[in-house]
Amino acid sequence: MSEKDNNAQHFLDLIRQSRKGKFKIYIGMSAGVGKTFRMLQEARTLLRNGVDIKIAYIETHNRAETHALLEGLPIIPRRELFYKGKALEELDMQAVLNLHPEVVIIDELAHSNIEGSKNEKRWQDVMEILEAGINVISAVNIQHIEGLQEEVKNITGVDVAERIPDLVLQQADEVVNIDLTADELITRLKEGKIYTADKIAVAMKNFFQPERILQLRELALKEVATQVERKIESSLPRTAHPRNERFLACISSNHVIAKKVIRKTARLAAYYQSKWFVLYVETPKEDSARIGLAQQRHLINNFKMAMELGGEVVKVKNSNIAKSIMQIADEKKVTTICLGKPHLNVMGMLLNTAVFSQLLGKLSESDIDIIILS
Repeated sequence: MSEKDNNAQHFLDLIRQSRKGKFKIYIGMSAGVGKTFRMLQEARTLLRNGVDIKIAYIETHNRAETHALLEGLPIIPRRELFYKGKALEELDMQAVLNLHPEVVIIDELAHSNIEGSKNEKRWQDVMEILEAGINVISAVNIQHIEGLQEEVKNITGVDVAERIPDLVLQQADEVVNIDLTADELITRLKEGKIYTADKIAVAMKNFFQPERILQLRELALKEVATQVERKIESSLPRTAHPRNERFLACISSNHVIAKKVIRKTARLAAYYQSKWFVLYVETPKEDSARIGLAQQRHLINNFKMAMELGGEVVKVKNSNIAKSIMQIADEKKVTTICLGKPHLNVMGMLLNTAVFSQLLGKLSESDIDIIILS
């Protein structure tokens, strides 16, 4: 692409950016901290100030205080769908696009849409609405962020099914943490302000334990602080020209470790606001005809997750993993290679090949770093 084409593309990107809607996300450590309540309070304030705001999807969970705030707010009716014999309601994205309000409230950002919807996830609906120039206010809990799944599982023991890619959070113009102490949250639970009476005892034995709440609270505070720091760094003029980081996550068909490498590399790339890649080298041992269907499915899911997190997937066939890493690192101008722990197949094969010394030499010459991710 010529310099003239580059300049034109840059200007087009600026135009599109200016037309795109602004995105605000309320984030919390758990259900019941008051995200929906705060969104509705903001909606009422905006409406009083003459802003064309509409409620496209809100979930009050029958909490009386929250539900009362809906009074007088303009609501876009939900789309009704029949799924497995049941009538269910979803966000009507097309109605939002047709009405084109100045601001729209869309709750439950991590929600999975009913089969047959245009998009698989609600966050994908939100991205389309933002692209149409509509401002969006939404909400999500910390445990629904893809890149934090390992930490969340260690804290709660739960593998959260509904997630949003870290990239969605990075798209937000403003991220607001709704914070409560563990005591305040448990008090709200006991008062019936989060769940109905029949669910309180179970909730207190499971999720709503002080130590878990404290850990999730710390996770939420750190995440929001990181997002704020990233916004500040991207907004301030740069006096220096730091190295343009580019990360390469190297994975095998070991899906458990591959997930960790992908998530952690994605977070590193997000911190440095840089491009990143996922490399899978299919050796004769890992030929699709020789690995099981379950492994193939996990591999495909990991590729999908990587793309959702903003990575570019690179697949090559080669019996020499080290040589492939060298070639792709050079081709993609990679600055940092990310590998799993030494017991990972990729690392084991690297250590057992003569090319490993060549790889280290190449990395040293090219000023490329290696990170071993736990």
